[in-house]
Amino acid sequence: MAGVYLHIPFCERKCIYCDFYSIENRNSMDEFVRALHREVAMNREYGNHESVDTIFFGGGTPSLLSPAAIAGILEVLHRTFRVEPAAEVTLEANPGTVDREKLLAYRGAGINRMSFGVQSFHQNELEFLGRIHSATDAEECVRWAQDVGFENVSVDLIYALPQQTLGQWEDNLRRAVGLEVPHISAYSLIIEERTPLARMVSAKLVSPLPTEIEAEMYEFTMDYLAQRGFEHYEVSNYSRPGHCSRHNSNYWNHSNYLGLGPSAHSFWKNRRWWNVASVWAYIEKISGGMLPLAGEEFLQAEQLLHETVMLGLRSDGVDLRLMGEQFGPDLPGRMVEFSRQLFERRLVVREGDNLRLTDKGFLLCDEISEVLLSRLTTG
Repeated sequence: MAGVYLHIPFCERKCIYCDFYSIENRNSMDEFVRALHREVAMNREYGNHESVDTIFFGGGTPSLLSPAAIAGILEVLHRTFRVEPAAEVTLEANPGTVDREKLLAYRGAGINRMSFGVQSFHQNELEFLGRIHSATDAEECVRWAQDVGFENVSVDLIYALPQQTLGQWEDNLRRAVGLEVPHISAYSLIIEERTPLARMVSAKLVSPLPTEIEAEMYEFTMDYLAQRGFEHYEVSNYSRPGHCSRHNSNYWNHSNYLGLGPSAHSFWKNRRWWNVASVWAYIEKISGGMLPLAGEEFLQAEQLLHETVMLGLRSDGVDLRLMGEQFGPDLPGRMVEFSRQLFERRLVVREGDNLRLTDKGFLLCDEISEVLLSRLTTG
């Protein structure tokens, strides 16, 4: 089964921390949607290989598109690919861009999962991040989505904001859980290069939260959500049973996916490619009958092994049996042997053929991945 990601590159206002490609000028929106229809059709060959079981509208702010525009894009996707009847179809939305009627129309258009970029329920934190909504807007939009029939709703939160306290973060988690959503994504604030936040830090206008407090918040999050019935199925993602993001899980298990729209990335077998990060260049290329490619690479076996281990450890674990089939029968045994000290420190556990990190191990995910990969490729 394959996934389709659609990058909608428009925002009402750019957030200070975001390094995804997006623009505030929406004059090209209609022309962009027409180009997106054409890009879908230009990739019809992939529909001959696998059916599609996840579709994800990301951005940017996809909820700036009208329900009619979303319905039109989904119609083209269904006409071009073999979309499974029970496909997960997600739309990211900013609370300040939707109301009850719009959410009802999205559901009628074919969206069955909503992902709300709430980020915080504290007004001072929302203003710092550059969000356009209030805490009341966030709570209302989640309830509207539930009222109109969305059973699969996700809320995004950000922690480790400058000067944020553990008590403030606990309150954000409490309010998210209180909305009775089945999925919560909790990301630590990352200072990405070439963002307004990075410039603020460089100018010493903002001081990042100390790493030890960030780690304390992460540990608290894992414990708090586990006690309330959430499964920690990926480094930053928690869900009630049966409500993990199938689309994102496909990324982590190396399933094939197409990325459509400016700056979107695709992965199919051992090829990865990405589109131009400009809506105008994107429209121009497609209008000229060309795919909007900016670059591509073909992954060798060692690169695929690296990604398999890193992505597996970030999520629900590395399947040792599949690793042996794909990369050599000796690798699972070596992986287990090299993990011996990690077992003793309770950083990893083995469940059948699955080797996964514990909550304690998630705190050191990058370091553990680096050590294991170094040993696997040189040992």
